[in-house]
Amino acid sequence: MIRFALTALLAVVVAAPADAQNAADAYYDPQEMAAARAMLRHHHGETPAWFAMADRLEYQSGEGDPLFLWDAQGWYGGDVNKFWWKSEGETAFKGGLEEAEVQALWSRAIGRYFDFQGGVRRDVRDGPDRTYAVLGVQGLAPYFFDIDAAAFISGHGEATARIEVEYDLLLTQRLIFQPRTEINLSAQDVPELGLGSGLTSAEAGARLRYEIRRQFAPYIGVSWRRDAGRTADFTRAAGGAPGAVSLVAGVRLWF
Repeated sequence: MIRFALTALLAVVVAAPADAQNAADAYYDPQEMAAARAMLRHHHGETPAWFAMADRLEYQSGEGDPLFLWDAQGWYGGDVNKFWWKSEGETAFKGGLEEAEVQALWSRAIGRYFDFQGGVRRDVRDGPDRTYAVLGVQGLAPYFFDIDAAAFISGHGEATARIEVEYDLLLTQRLIFQPRTEINLSAQDVPELGLGSGLTSAEAGARLRYEIRRQFAPYIGVSWRRDAGRTADFTRAAGGAPGAVSLVAGVRLWF
């Protein structure tokens, strides 16, 4: 009996084409197999799911003017198409909300590790509000770098861009060191928003978190931020400091 089973298995392997996804492709009509796989994807591969994460909920010491900062995102959908939302901003403990943004995006997988995203972004700040169209990509680059890059065009025709890169280095299974950097760019001067053309600002930081549970991880770290070029000039003219180094403490959550 065992010899018969092994012989039959060998016959199937030999008979199946080298490029077949499975042995059934050698015996069934290609259209029938395509229909069967479409039904499998429909019932099992496209089941809607959801995810939400607050990557940063933190206190920043600032230069004598502490801030509370948040950076959160999440999605709802299937393997290929998702609705994606993002929100980030900061508020001063003395003075209230400084700036905040919310994005609503359609996201489509364009490979195993990257999604194309498009949608709308709304900014609320101490100054003129803006609404932007958004086009970007987000995913996992080689060597496990998390990348989020997007271009924004406002209703006033102003073009800006942002690139964020993060990397998780596991010191142990629970203790994780995360370097992070963010670069912001503008295609033109926008004095009313305090933006100069070219590189507007850069931020670099490092956070050390301990995952008490995978979904709950307090952390500490340091963050450096610097305005550049004309943006720094606009910041100084408004009475602000173009750069700051902050100690940070916060928590990372996901559901």
